[in-house]
Amino acid sequence: MRNTKLQPEIVWHFFDEITQIPRPSKKEHQISAYLKAFAKENQLECKEDQVGNLLIVKEPTDREKQRPTIVLQCHMDMVCEKNATVEHDFETDPIQTYVDGDWIKAKGTTLGADNGAGMAAALALLSSDSILHGKIEALFTVDEETGLNGAFGLEAGFFEGKYLLNLDGEDGIYIGCAGGIDTKALFDFELIDAPKDKFYFKVSVSGLAGGHSGDDINKGRANAIQMLVRYLQILQTKYDLVISEIEGGNLHNAIPRAASAYVGVSFKDKENVRIELNHFIYEVENEFNFAESKMRIDLDSEDRPETCIDTQSARQLLNALYICPNGVITMNPEFENLVETSSNLASVKRIGEKQIQVVLSHRSSVESAKLDICNRIDILFSSMGAKVSHGTGYPGWKPNLKSPLLTLSIQAYEDLFHEKPYVRAVHAGLECGLFLDKYPWLDMISFGPVILDAHSPDERLSISGMQKFWAHLNEIVSRL
Repeated sequence: MRNTKLQPEIVWHFFDEITQIPRPSKKEHQISAYLKAFAKENQLECKEDQVGNLLIVKEPTDREKQRPTIVLQCHMDMVCEKNATVEHDFETDPIQTYVDGDWIKAKGTTLGADNGAGMAAALALLSSDSILHGKIEALFTVDEETGLNGAFGLEAGFFEGKYLLNLDGEDGIYIGCAGGIDTKALFDFELIDAPKDKFYFKVSVSGLAGGHSGDDINKGRANAIQMLVRYLQILQTKYDLVISEIEGGNLHNAIPRAASAYVGVSFKDKENVRIELNHFIYEVENEFNFAESKMRIDLDSEDRPETCIDTQSARQLLNALYICPNGVITMNPEFENLVETSSNLASVKRIGEKQIQVVLSHRSSVESAKLDICNRIDILFSSMGAKVSHGTGYPGWKPNLKSPLLTLSIQAYEDLFHEKPYVRAVHAGLECGLFLDKYPWLDMISFGPVILDAHSPDERLSISGMQKFWAHLNEIVSRL
């Protein structure tokens, strides 16, 4: 994408620069340094709080000093996901971008348009001298993707604006979001010598669509961990199964795209497991024929491992993963096609010689429903012998249909594009709910360009969508 003359050129200039800067969650020092240098170069005030959030302030244009202060808000970090065949170090390597028709894409990795596109628009606005505006406070938070930690740590009084434009949307105007909470289940096990009278093999699920565990949870996509466990459960029911290793998924807010297990059965059942797999593939391809066109399930022979997980622990782990609620739990009765409550079985990883950790993420726009699914998961995994703990969680953002900022934003959109914007609440988590805890007077909306398949290597950013987003942002700022 470098040196490509896309419009609006100023926005794409900053987006291109942002893609060259590594910015994993909790390691935003390089992008933070870039933002500080930007502020210094443009002679703008910049301050930093104790957790690393930055505020860059631009004074109002001379003729417009009576306008209200506007807060532009983005997060610095990005989700770091890549295809298994791609060599990429997110802590050192730039994102390799390219143009494909109306889309900006990355070569085998997440693009970082979430929230790089919003950051680019904010920087473009801060550097522009042609847009009338009141005082602008650009808030760049840290560590949004792994728990909204920058928003959690934001100090009261760090900014003063009444109107907040969250630039972390992915199409349309967002007026509400779900709250969330994470669960960790820790399984202790004993190691036993791997039986010598077994045929050992690796089962791998790969090529799934994955995606955002909030926005994409209702799209009928498969969860790689549950698909793997579903096959292993068939083998456990019929054959003498042993498990040496099992892993899958990565981030708490991404639907797992890949999972694998290193297992063994009696030699007499060697052909049966392949037959079972053929039947299983036929079944799941029929179930997910629309959502998972690139799905692969492979079985490869392996040498005997040194150790396996003890039989009881392996059975308890497999049972818990198999019956664990995953996906949409309930739909919102007030908003069409909006998920109310969901749960995502996010990852299974060995974290010690004799420990396996399962991570789950639960979301709901109803606080009691969020806690209910959390408690159900707790009881399930505890009954299977796991030690269960929960994160602090974060609140949802209740829609305000009477918001003056919303009314102005809708009118601006209709005047610009001669059509009504898509106004909605989202099942994803946004930082807005946390801002309201410390700044209860805020009037907020969230919006952004068209971004598809965020949190996966298929992430892509619409060029025409960025043009509309930039025009809409300018119009809102100039009208306030």
